[in-house]
Amino acid sequence: MENLVNVKYHQTGNSKSTNHFGMREMQERAFDHRDAKYMLLKSPPASGKSRALMFLALDKLINQGIKKVIVAVPERSIGSSFAPTDLKKFGFFANWSPKEEYNLCTAGSDGSKSKVSSFRNFMEETNKEQILICTHATLRFACEGLDESKFDNVLLAIDEFHHVSIAGNNRLGEILKDIMDKSKAHIVAMTGSYFRGDSVPILLPEDEAKFTKVTYNYYEQLNGYNHLKTLGIGYHFYQGKYTNAIMEVLDTDKKTILHIPSVNSGESTKDKRNEVDFIIDAIGDVERQDTETGVLYVKRKTDGKILKIADLVEDTQKERDKIQAYLRDIKSVDDIDIIIALGMAKEGFDWPYCEHALTVGYRGSLTEIIQIIGRATRDSDNKTHAQFTNLIAQPNAADDEVKFSVNNMLKAITASLLMEQVLAPNWKFKAKVSEDDKAKAGEIKIKGLKEPSSQRVKDIVESDITDLKAKILQDPTMLKVMPDPSIDPEFMNKVLIPKIIRIDYPDLDEAQVEEVRQHVVVDSVVKNSEIKEVGDKRFIRMAGSFVDIDEMQIDLIDRVNPFQEAFEVLSKSVSAKVLKIIQETIEGTRIQMEEEEAFLLWPKVNEFVKIHKREPNINSVMPQEKRLAECIIYLKEYKRKQAAGNAN
Repeated sequence: MENLVNVKYHQTGNSKSTNHFGMREMQERAFDHRDAKYMLLKSPPASGKSRALMFLALDKLINQGIKKVIVAVPERSIGSSFAPTDLKKFGFFANWSPKEEYNLCTAGSDGSKSKVSSFRNFMEETNKEQILICTHATLRFACEGLDESKFDNVLLAIDEFHHVSIAGNNRLGEILKDIMDKSKAHIVAMTGSYFRGDSVPILLPEDEAKFTKVTYNYYEQLNGYNHLKTLGIGYHFYQGKYTNAIMEVLDTDKKTILHIPSVNSGESTKDKRNEVDFIIDAIGDVERQDTETGVLYVKRKTDGKILKIADLVEDTQKERDKIQAYLRDIKSVDDIDIIIALGMAKEGFDWPYCEHALTVGYRGSLTEIIQIIGRATRDSDNKTHAQFTNLIAQPNAADDEVKFSVNNMLKAITASLLMEQVLAPNWKFKAKVSEDDKAKAGEIKIKGLKEPSSQRVKDIVESDITDLKAKILQDPTMLKVMPDPSIDPEFMNKVLIPKIIRIDYPDLDEAQVEEVRQHVVVDSVVKNSEIKEVGDKRFIRMAGSFVDIDEMQIDLIDRVNPFQEAFEVLSKSVSAKVLKIIQETIEGTRIQMEEEEAFLLWPKVNEFVKIHKREPNINSVMPQEKRLAECIIYLKEYKRKQAAGNAN
């Protein structure tokens, strides 16, 4: 297995150190904006979002006239993150003290009469209790027929905010919009990623613009740890059944969370119980199962060592509750070795000792990938390296699902590409106005770069670039062109990317679209490029050669395919036969030439003729030359149609 991403961190300890209030770096940043009516807090797993909410909520209750706080989480197990907490001992002015009576993240149906009744009772003015914790589902049920005015002077905090969307069937999204439109509620929305994966917006642009955005990025979080030094993200490709390849990537010496594929996916054998049994049998022999905790004790085949394994795929609720309760109370690195899960152990699941997140099958949502990686990126003294591995099916030419397999491979690669950018150091990009204009630390100056001309564009550049790149990388048209060497990078950068920006931000004019486009492309190119320091000079590798970073120009950057690196790695990771299948499939589904691409390529056709004293050859083995020849054919046909139209 070859890692597509290897990131090193400096172990500064900054993200874990606290101020005089007991706040970590991220929490302090959020608290600085505590007066915001609407806050969107984007921060990675393990950065302390739940405690940040406690600080914000208590300040609103004590100092801002807010009467009640409702915390809504996606599943009951995450409710424990908001349990009573002594904050005064760390220097804060109040403790987080929810009453057990209004913790509705308990056993039983989320829509039960008792939970809905408790929620509505809590909302009555005569009820003096101030904090309620419930699931998203309970919130949905309890709001049926509830007047929005009940949320006046209430803080509604929604954890894992990416579960919300503006889709017509997303009840949580409808409730949120009604509360924003019809009440005086304050809102704190928290998420590790603002990207859903289904291309449905979370909020309408006009509603999103009302939120104060507080962002703490993954690099800041991991760079500020004490122990974790490196993170690797890699893919391992297999053919046949994944169960036959699992031991090639499962290192049983590493504390591992293994997510098997959904039964609806192509990777699944459709028998999840049999898959779990096969994996455990491959590891060793079951010696016993603890009747109180549900932990399996397995003797490893290689050396007889006893491994403790948790099976979260178990369907029996009673058995699953036992093992979940055990996992929530882990105190030592020796308490568990391997966790096998299907849909669980992602959001809000805390196992600091985890070293390896091993996932079978492509995951369609970047948010899900971020959540899974987050299981292994907790800081712990038992590890200096964390690893995410995705076990992906290789396409087979004889398989009817070859296009589906290739598409999944490409999406998996683009997800890793984006994760590389999520996990890389953040640069600030500024326009270079003169030769004497020198960059400060953490800055890169670029000739011709357009600076944000409005606060709206500035907010997008500062807070939304990663989420926008996620949409670009998962766009069906972009997936077809990114690995195609015949597609001119300028067509990608100047035509396709702006189309996606216009859809995502319909409120921007063309000048603002161009400003956002330039920053997206620059950010992508720089973060996927190698930077070297030679003396007091920095050089960046672009299009196969190193360029003085002080001489960077937007025109030069626009000629670079910002997504090429991952596909170069892919070509080294699979056999020549599989690579040929991938290339042929891409060729078969490639977009036909568009008018904008043809007009963009025409100057390059003239340049080719000038250099080579001939027209490009349609049969050339060079993809770029072949595409230029296709451009000539397209424009001749275009001109013929124009002439015919004028004649009529």
